[in-house]
Amino acid sequence: MSKKLVAYFSASGVTKKAAELLAKAAGADIYEIVPKIPYTSADLNWLDKKSRSSVEMRDTSSRPEIADTDAKIEKYDTIFLGFPIWWYVAPTIINTFLESYDFSGKTIILFATSGGSKFGKAVDGLKPSAPKAIIKEGKILNGRLSEEDIKLWIEK
Repeated sequence: MSKKLVAYFSASGVTKKAAELLAKAAGADIYEIVPKIPYTSADLNWLDKKSRSSVEMRDTSSRPEIADTDAKIEKYDTIFLGFPIWWYVAPTIINTFLESYDFSGKTIILFATSGGSKFGKAVDGLKPSAPKAIIKEGKILNGRLSEEDIKLWIEK
């Protein structure tokens, strides 16, 4: 089994595509972080202050449940952790994921997809959820990236 894992949460499928390309380029295993209650398009309507995602993102202590906790993190040294950027940070389900496992001594490299924003304060928002891990800001994987583009990034 690979010592690298690509773990990701994808609300609309965009981050999933980036994660699959990254896993292939890195020769890594892949694990999807699935919410126990799937997000609907109404849940993701950031223009609606009462939508599920808006409510969760206003409450930094929100921890949406995940469907399973069987990622076998203990088998990996490096975890590429991907998500869509919501409100300039990671969705709080990423905190749920990090708090569900022991990441002591692991290196976590973030990747994200975004409609236009950068990582913002994503690293700062995730560090308390995995305090014994090394969390690094990685790359926004938008657009038409090739496997070669991803390999070049990984090698850096």
